Amino acid sequence: MNLESLLHDRLAPALEAVAGRPVDPAVRSSPHADFQSGAPLALARELERPPREIAADVAAKADLTGLAEIAVSGPGFLNLTVSAGLLDGSLQSVAVDDRLGVPLVPDPQRVVIDYSGPNVAKEMHVGHLRSTIIGDALARMLEWLGHDVVRVNHLGDWGTPFGMLVEHLVDLGGDAEHSISDLTAFYQAARVKFDGDDDFRTRARLRVVALQSGDPLSRDLWRKLVAQSERYFLDVYARLGVTLGPADFAGESRYQDDLDTIVAELGEKGLLSESDGALCAFPDGFTGRDGEPLPLIVRKADGGYGYAATDLAAIRYRAGTLGGQRLLYVVGSPQQTHFAMVFAVARAAGWLPAEVTAEHIGFGSILGADGKMLKSRAGDSVKLATLLDEAVGRASAPAIGIGAIKYADLSGDRRGDYVFDLDRMLAITGNTGPYLQMAYARVCSIFRKAGREPGPVTVTEPAERALALTLLGFEAAVTTAAEQAEPHRLAVYLHDLAQAFSVFYERCPVLRAEPEVRAGRLGLADLTARTLHTGLFLLGIEAPEEI
Repeated sequence: MNLESLLHDRLAPALEAVAGRPVDPAVRSSPHADFQSGAPLALARELERPPREIAADVAAKADLTGLAEIAVSGPGFLNLTVSAGLLDGSLQSVAVDDRLGVPLVPDPQRVVIDYSGPNVAKEMHVGHLRSTIIGDALARMLEWLGHDVVRVNHLGDWGTPFGMLVEHLVDLGGDAEHSISDLTAFYQAARVKFDGDDDFRTRARLRVVALQSGDPLSRDLWRKLVAQSERYFLDVYARLGVTLGPADFAGESRYQDDLDTIVAELGEKGLLSESDGALCAFPDGFTGRDGEPLPLIVRKADGGYGYAATDLAAIRYRAGTLGGQRLLYVVGSPQQTHFAMVFAVARAAGWLPAEVTAEHIGFGSILGADGKMLKSRAGDSVKLATLLDEAVGRASAPAIGIGAIKYADLSGDRRGDYVFDLDRMLAITGNTGPYLQMAYARVCSIFRKAGREPGPVTVTEPAERALALTLLGFEAAVTTAAEQAEPHRLAVYLHDLAQAFSVFYERCPVLRAEPEVRAGRLGLADLTARTLHTGLFLLGIEAPEEI
């Protein structure tokens, strides 16, 4: 039951009649009324009329019978107060609906989401946190709305470093499970040997050739490295409550056999040019700081392939073989230009048809207290396990610690940076995960004490009305968050709901109320609990019934 959309649709014809063209009513919730439209203010200059006069004209023409009362306010706002009949009817409909009034999308899409993407033979660090959490929240929301979601974990499992890693494993006797139980130590030991041992460096480079040529021993040891790393990644995902599974791994290696074809097709279509020995694409509209066309290097001068070739092969596979209609790449904002160029070249090559959308879901960085990139005391990237251990160790329960980290990441606009501050994240007041989890647990405690089922939802008091209107905003929050790939819109809504319930709980006694009033308030409490639980689930955050 999306009241904003309902009022928008009823107000739009009146605005069009006054303006002589379609006008967005821009209906929004407001502290001055249930909803408000500022559209008349925006029309004043165009129509050369006072905004209050325009607002009065729109109010007179609007057919809101049975829906809301409309009044002109201030310099020309339209205040909309939802009718009691619409409010009660909407609440009853939502209360008996397992989906809380949120319908499945009428035209579901196949959505391919690329997220997490750690590197094989390396431990996950803080830099992997945002992609993993944001991507999983989007996958959950889109799937719940009815879309066919394909999760893709684009592992870094190929390239020059694997000659070094495989050769180091050969030196250790080939026992991958024992040798890389500590992934960081394994990688660092291989790196030290590569940098300081000429013989090892020569053997590592020869191993790259052997690996890429399909040498059985090299491939077998490489597969052991990948398998051991995947087991480690799955352990981290289980701890985080992330829905990525074994079937979702799709590393760079998957596309290696396609890269020659990629170059050949781009060449046939006249999309490649040679530049300093490399084969590059120069999509329109991209220039460097010097004003010269910016190259997308598809094949390097030494004949090797970089990220661009693999990404082009991946996009061709996802839009073609997988049949993806919406492709989401949850990767840090610094890669914005790279993906824009990849998308442009893929469109020019015909691999990304006009009806398929490709979106770079960029995000900012996690900062330390000093406002710089979060690092360990030694200056290294902070291990993800270290962050999780600290959060869980300081929380009252693992679900609270993990939930605090995830909510902190999701509660702000993903494009911005944020400071990693566990004291703030774990607080049970303010805009935090534990605050929402406490709100849910509080509602559950009411029902443990009530000893009876909730009755039909009724609204009489102002705090009940405010809570009811917030509850009816769930559909708009979920659909907007999913459509715009902005999980913070759902997080902000859930915080608003928890605050509205807190005010209701303080001002409207539930268990001490008269039986009929008590039943109705229990109905509101039950709907609040269900909405909080569902919303937290969609963000990937556990909602314990007791804390």
